[in-house]
Amino acid sequence: MKVVAFNGSPRINGNTLQSLKIVLAEISKEGIETEIVQLGGRKVFGCLACGKCRETKDNRCSRNDDEMNKFIQKMEEADGIIIGSPTYFSNVSTEVKALIDRCGYVSKSNGGLMLKGKVGASVVSARRAGSTFTYSAINFFFGIAEMIICSSNYWNMTLSRDPGDVQNDAEGIQTFQTLGKNMAKLLKQVR
Repeated sequence: MKVVAFNGSPRINGNTLQSLKIVLAEISKEGIETEIVQLGGRKVFGCLACGKCRETKDNRCSRNDDEMNKFIQKMEEADGIIIGSPTYFSNVSTEVKALIDRCGYVSKSNGGLMLKGKVGASVVSARRAGSTFTYSAINFFFGIAEMIICSSNYWNMTLSRDPGDVQNDAEGIQTFQTLGKNMAKLLKQVR
């Protein structure tokens, strides 16, 4: 089994990445392979709604001017998907929104089976507020893709601003550790 985690923050070593690492450490303890993909700050574009993926039906976006098809393929090949995003004005980062829209459109245009039954989890960092909207945006994507949404003992978020602040958020760390344990258990039950 494999879990791929997308870091939707352009801060390569920021709180979103550090939060993902906490979750993935617990998953790795259970013998499940993990990978972090740097999405934030990468060249990705939004969906054009051109509909060509409905014609080609190859689980790929017709746009070839960015890296999105590589990310879509990683999601297709994974058993579990974690999307991590900082909170930008009460929502996901631009790069995460592009991933959600384009992967979602491709999946639905190809019969909806690409993501169906996979385990998904959101990881959110916020300075102070708006994290529940970000959490919801990611989970709405998992829901419409017919994925199994993994939860923790609290919403999967940390209140942290400057890189490294998550390390001072004891409740956030515990929430992410529980999420990792729950995701590993769920993956083993589903697969």
